[in-house]
Amino acid sequence: MEKLIILGTGNANATKCYNTCLALQNERGYFLVDAGGGNGILVQLEKAGIPLDEIHEIFLSHEHTDHILGMVWMIRMIAARIRQGRYEGNLDIYCHRDLVDTLLTIVRLTVQGKFVKLIGERIFLHPLEDGDVKEILGYSVQFFDIQSIKAKQYGFALTLQNGNRFTFAGDEPYRECEYEYVKNTDWLLHEAFCLYSERERFKPYEKCHTTVKDACEMAEELGVKNLILYHTEDKNLARRKELYLAEGSPCFSGNLYVPGDLEVFEL
Repeated sequence: MEKLIILGTGNANATKCYNTCLALQNERGYFLVDAGGGNGILVQLEKAGIPLDEIHEIFLSHEHTDHILGMVWMIRMIAARIRQGRYEGNLDIYCHRDLVDTLLTIVRLTVQGKFVKLIGERIFLHPLEDGDVKEILGYSVQFFDIQSIKAKQYGFALTLQNGNRFTFAGDEPYRECEYEYVKNTDWLLHEAFCLYSERERFKPYEKCHTTVKDACEMAEELGVKNLILYHTEDKNLARRKELYLAEGSPCFSGNLYVPGDLEVFEL
C-alpha cells in the first residue's frame, strides 16, 4: 500500500506546526520531499516512525530556509550512520542544478569534514533540469520548473501503482507552465497561505502565495480529483481544518483535505 505522510504543514513563519515537508512510502522505502527549516525534521520522522536508514531518496524543491536547512541535518545524521556502519546503500538527493552548489556550501560551512567527505562517495547530489525524469522507488518521477519569480523552484509528477497521477506543485500558486502536470491529476498538493477572507491580514499575494478559495477554484477548473492544502499560517491551528474546509468546499467538487502534521493518506 502506498502512503503519503505529511510531516509538516506550516509556512516559513509557523511555530505551532512544522514547516511543510512530506514523505511518499511504498514497499521499497520512503521518498522524502523537502525537510523543513531545522532539526525538527528528526523529531517529525521519529514521530512518524520513519527510520533514517530507510530513507535513500530525497527531493529538495528550493533554497528557502524552511525547506533547505532540515536537509543539512538529514545529511549530517545519515553521514554519521554511514560511518558507523548503520546505513546500507547510498543517499540520493535531487534538486535543480543551481541548488546543488547552494546546498554544498551550507553543508561545508556547518557540517564536519569527516561527514562532508562522504558526498560523492555514498551521498550523491543529482542536478535536475526542467522535464527530467528519474526512477525513484519504482516510479518515473518527472520534475518541472514552476517558474518562480522569487527563487528557482521545482515540483514533480508521477504515476502511482494504481495508475493515479500524483502532483507536487511546490509552495507557490499554480502557473500555466504546470498545466500538463496539474490538469485532471488525481492528487494535487498545493499551497494555501491563508483564508481568502483573511487575505488583508496575511497578505499572501505580496508574498507570491495564494488563498484557500483561490487554490480550490483553480483545482475545480483543472479537474483535480483530490486536493491537499499545505504551507499555511498557524495563527488559529485548532480550527484551521474547519475554517479552511468551510471556505474551500463550496469552490471545489472533489475531495478537499487540510491535513495536520503527521497525517497519513492511503493513496
